[in-house]
Amino acid sequence: MNDTELLHYSRQILLPEIGIEGQQRLLNAKILIIGLGGLGSPAAMYLAAAGVGHLYISDFDKVEQSNLQRQIIHNTNNIGKYKVDSARESLLALNPSITVTPLYKQLDHQALIEPVNKVDIVLDCTDNLKSRLAINQACVQTKTPLISGAAIRMEGQISVFNSNLENTPCYRCLYPNNQEIVETCTETGILAPMVGIIGSLQALEAMKVIIGIGNNLIGQLLLIDGITMDFQTIKVKKNPKCPTCT
Repeated sequence: MNDTELLHYSRQILLPEIGIEGQQRLLNAKILIIGLGGLGSPAAMYLAAAGVGHLYISDFDKVEQSNLQRQIIHNTNNIGKYKVDSARESLLALNPSITVTPLYKQLDHQALIEPVNKVDIVLDCTDNLKSRLAINQACVQTKTPLISGAAIRMEGQISVFNSNLENTPCYRCLYPNNQEIVETCTETGILAPMVGIIGSLQALEAMKVIIGIGNNLIGQLLLIDGITMDFQTIKVKKNPKCPTCT
C-alpha cells in the first residue's frame, strides 16, 4: 500500500481484528455483485470504499426514475444508462485505486460458472427466486461462498452459505418445494432504508469472510422487521434431500 491508500484505509487498519494484514486481504479480494439495485448499491459502495481490490458487477437493466428512491449508487444524470456503467462511475469516483469490471448480460446457470469461478465471494442482490437458485447452484458447484440478501416492504433477510464447509445448508435448502414468492417491490413497495440495511450487512458479512474474523451467518437466517425493529435469527439446517447440495 502506498501513503494515499494507508490514509484512505487508516480507520479500518486501526481495528485490531483487521490491521495491515486484513486490509491487504481485502485489496487482494475479488467479489462478484449480481444486481445493482437497492441491495447491490450500498453493498458495492461499502466494498469499494473499504478497499476490495476487484469488483465484478452484473446487471442487464438501465437506470429508471423509480430506481432513485433506493438505488443510491445511481443519480438523475444516469437515467437511461446501463446500471453497471452508472455504478462503475460511482465506485471509481469513490475509490479510483480499485478495479471494477461490468457484466452487462443476464447470467443463467451456465453463464454464471465462469465469473463465479473467478471470485472469492458472490453477493446475490437480485429480486427473484429463479435467479437466486441459479446463483446458488453455481456457487455450490464452484464452492464459492455466497452472501444472499432480500427485502420487501419494510422487512429484510440475509444469510451466508459456504459449500466448503461440511453439513451446512445452501440457499436451495430454504426452498425445498421451489415455490417462488410472487410479490415484488413494483407491486408491494419497499422502504428505501430497508434495502440499505440489508445491502450494508451483505458487505459486512463479505468482508468478515474475506478477512476471516468474527462469527457469520452460515446456517442462520437473520430476519429484520423495520416497523417493530425486531431482529430474529433462525437456524437453517442442511436439507438431506436438497437437489443442489446433496
